[in-house]
Amino acid sequence: MDFLLRDAAMTLAVFGFFSAAWFGWAQERPPAGAARWLLGAGSSLGTLAAAAGGLLAWRHWNGGSVLAEDPDMNLYLIILGVESGLALLGVLVLLAMGRSDYFAPWVCLVVGAHFFPLAPVLANPVLYVLGAWLTAWPFLAVRWAHRQDLAPSFTTGTGAGPALLLAALPAVAALLTGV
Repeated sequence: MDFLLRDAAMTLAVFGFFSAAWFGWAQERPPAGAARWLLGAGSSLGTLAAAAGGLLAWRHWNGGSVLAEDPDMNLYLIILGVESGLALLGVLVLLAMGRSDYFAPWVCLVVGAHFFPLAPVLANPVLYVLGAWLTAWPFLAVRWAHRQDLAPSFTTGTGAGPALLLAALPAVAALLTGV
């Protein structure tokens, strides 16, 4: 996969930020024991990745991007708008049904699905793998939550947070090698 320096940095920043968010969401009702410090460590690592990626993106902002062309940027914004709208709509429906415990799995499902149209726009095939995982994981996470009497936000976050960090590794490699 070929990254432009700015795109690699932005990938690290975005995936780091959202991995920290998912690790944070997983802290809603974690089981007693080691899970809490692992979730905190994941949140910290995601935050560091986001900060490093953001700083590098800022330093290399004029380095070019796959989104430099207007049609690509417009399609990117449309995909993000549809994703946000679907996530919000689902959350509102779940809220009306009194099922706020399913917010995290719903949002994870929508986020996963949005990576499929986003992958060709960003010229990043890793997004297909990430999309497949984040689309399938909520179903597994809910099943796990029910079987072990855990919060669905915990089980969802423990699969989404690490997946986003792992998906950032090609961007890290590109940044370390100078793209």
